[in-house]
Amino acid sequence: MSGSTSAQTTRAIQARRQHTEKLLTRVQEALAAMRKERALVTVRAVERRAGVSRAFLYQNAAARQLVTEAVAQAEGRQARSRQETAEAVEASWRERALNAEDALRQSVAEIQAQRRHIGELMGRIRDLELDLPADAVQRLTTENTTLKQQLRTLAVDHHTLANRLAAARDNNRSQDRKIAELQILLLEQQPPAAIRHLRPVQE
Repeated sequence: MSGSTSAQTTRAIQARRQHTEKLLTRVQEALAAMRKERALVTVRAVERRAGVSRAFLYQNAAARQLVTEAVAQAEGRQARSRQETAEAVEASWRERALNAEDALRQSVAEIQAQRRHIGELMGRIRDLELDLPADAVQRLTTENTTLKQQLRTLAVDHHTLANRLAAARDNNRSQDRKIAELQILLLEQQPPAAIRHLRPVQE
């Protein structure tokens, strides 16, 4: 009688061990699929995907460790993704600001060159005005007027580029603030790693 009871106990223990191993395999397969799909890893999601009970995930040490590691890995991937997105946005706005600054420098250089040229022409006009025929004076006057118009146009372009540069810098600062706010919001909305604070379910 005692031998029969011992054999039944052994078979029961073995069957329970095999069942536990089967459940662990399902948990591992579910986590592997979720990692491949980049799905959000939570206890509830693993429970549904693996078809195991929440109590098993809480009480079985191996299952709890698997889920804990998967949650940590998922959080790391999400943090890296947020960082990469923030860096890409920042690089884009920085490039626009640098382009605007380059255009502004070119505009300033062109305005300065035009002003020097106008000054030289005005000096030549004053020096030669008395000795030149009327038509030559008229041509110089016309050229001077044209250069002044070009200078006004360049001044307008300079003002426009300066405004664009200021807007680009403002947008860059605004994007930095939005990225910081988004990161905070994502962290606040991130499901807590509840598995770290779990307590075994009382029977």
